[in-house]
Amino acid sequence: MEILIFLVIGALAGFAAGLFGVGGGTIIVPLLFIVFTQMGYSPDNIMHLALGTSLATIIVTSISSLMAHNKKGAVMWPVFKNLAPGLALGCFLGAGIAGQISGLYLQLIVGVFLLWVAQKMFVGDKKKVASQTDNISGLEYAQIELPSKPKQLAAGGVIGIASAIFGIGGGSLTVPYLTRYNVVMQKAVGTSAACGLPIAIAGALGFMFFGMQQQVDVPNTIGFVHIYAFLGIASMSFFTAKVGAKVAHILSPELLKKCFSLLLFVVGFYFLYKGLF
Repeated sequence: MEILIFLVIGALAGFAAGLFGVGGGTIIVPLLFIVFTQMGYSPDNIMHLALGTSLATIIVTSISSLMAHNKKGAVMWPVFKNLAPGLALGCFLGAGIAGQISGLYLQLIVGVFLLWVAQKMFVGDKKKVASQTDNISGLEYAQIELPSKPKQLAAGGVIGIASAIFGIGGGSLTVPYLTRYNVVMQKAVGTSAACGLPIAIAGALGFMFFGMQQQVDVPNTIGFVHIYAFLGIASMSFFTAKVGAKVAHILSPELLKKCFSLLLFVVGFYFLYKGLF
């Protein structure tokens, strides 16, 4: 029964990863929180296990989503190269920070953060979004107003730290960060999917390492990563992420933003409710 639940979570998470470029974490974290609670795990470890396992599964969903978006020409590789080092280092350090925060406070922090991102995405940016093209051309890069490489590296570090604490693959920050600088939504989602890979690898390793340092007493785990949950979710999400990515390129950029923000509103309110009541 547990394996079946993990497979269902994986199907939903994979579709969300491809559709929103969020690595599926916005689905995985709250669902794993519920499942681990029902399994009777210690409240002190549940949120950390949900975050660590989420990041581990995002390794697989990011690869699947990345491949699908790259076929559409939606991954901005020069931007990815600027962000990736900061993302990886920041996420590993963020796992250590998350390990020192209580489960209750993590719930509240994640809830508030998601509501803030949802509000920003729903209202939208007043800047004119660059028009989408089939391929990334020199003209399109001229329309994009991204900051310098050192600033992108620093931004990657901040996004990486936050991604570990929130366990959501960085899409909730990477997508708004890119659209802020006139990157069209589909390319922001595609590039975010690529950025999810270094975040997931570094974050998963971080949660394993720091979890083992705390000697977590939970069966079938390596540190703060639940092995069975990882296998069940990852095996299913790899396939459904491709479906989500195809749908993302059918919808209009504005509609995609609204759907993304509504999803974050629901998850954010859920965590606040569970943390306060």
